[in-house]
Amino acid sequence: MDKVNEQLKQAIGSEKVFDQEPMKKHTTFRIGGPADLFVVPETIEDIKTTCQIAKEHNIPLFVLGNGSNLLVGDHGIEGIVLQIYKNLSQISVEGDQIHVQAGALLSSVSKTALKEELTGFEFAGGIPGTFGGAVVMNAGAYGGEMVQVLKEVTVLTQEGEVETIKASELELGYRTSNVLQNGYVVLSGVIELKKGKKEEIKAQMDEYALARKTKQPLEFPSAGSTFKRPEGYFAGKLIQDAGLRGYQVGGARVSDKHCGFVVNQENATAADVMQLIEDVQNKVKEQFGVLLEPEVKRIGRF
Repeated sequence: MDKVNEQLKQAIGSEKVFDQEPMKKHTTFRIGGPADLFVVPETIEDIKTTCQIAKEHNIPLFVLGNGSNLLVGDHGIEGIVLQIYKNLSQISVEGDQIHVQAGALLSSVSKTALKEELTGFEFAGGIPGTFGGAVVMNAGAYGGEMVQVLKEVTVLTQEGEVETIKASELELGYRTSNVLQNGYVVLSGVIELKKGKKEEIKAQMDEYALARKTKQPLEFPSAGSTFKRPEGYFAGKLIQDAGLRGYQVGGARVSDKHCGFVVNQENATAADVMQLIEDVQNKVKEQFGVLLEPEVKRIGRF
């Protein structure tokens, strides 16, 4: 990795490349060991160069936003972590379309929509993720999803080409898309909204914000909703009915406020979280015959 480290620093600048960077600094869970190399690009060319070097050396590359739906292993991540975040977060508006770089936070996009009196993106205002991450997992809340508003995305392909792809070609489903399968790196995208009334848009956003504040454990680090919604059920309700509210393994705990969330109560490790998830799955399966599938993406060496 030393050779790759030096090559990256020479190609894009040493100030953008970090060795053995603790991932707990870059995930909302505040959990995770070090990445072999951590790259913070400032331009599309930086992204292309990093991907090219990773491919040349056959090194794993993981693209990170702000780490909001992620559990990183205690022994870190092998290869290169490419964080597309604040340096690539521009937002611009053309009529009823908002053009967004991949690193922009959904909350910032939502505020822009409000300012421009555009409706349809209110659901995303409280989702703590980046636009790129939201495309990859078709993020959603309160009945809204990216698939409802996304028009197109611009990606870097495995071949190193920059292409613009229609949203209809991304196979956007419940918390899924074909972005990762196709090896795309999301660079930017366009969402298409409708003209609305500013006071109505703000009222809807305020309502969702209040619901989050009162129902979700925002006071503790977490990766958001831990389990996918099982068909015909609510994960949080099943966990609660299984008597697991407040269940704890090490520093990881089933939230007392919302059982669908696992929180980092006190210096939790990834091993703590994994054991807790397994315990919850086993208990719910045993009592209700439903296998809960984790929504949180797991990556790295556990």
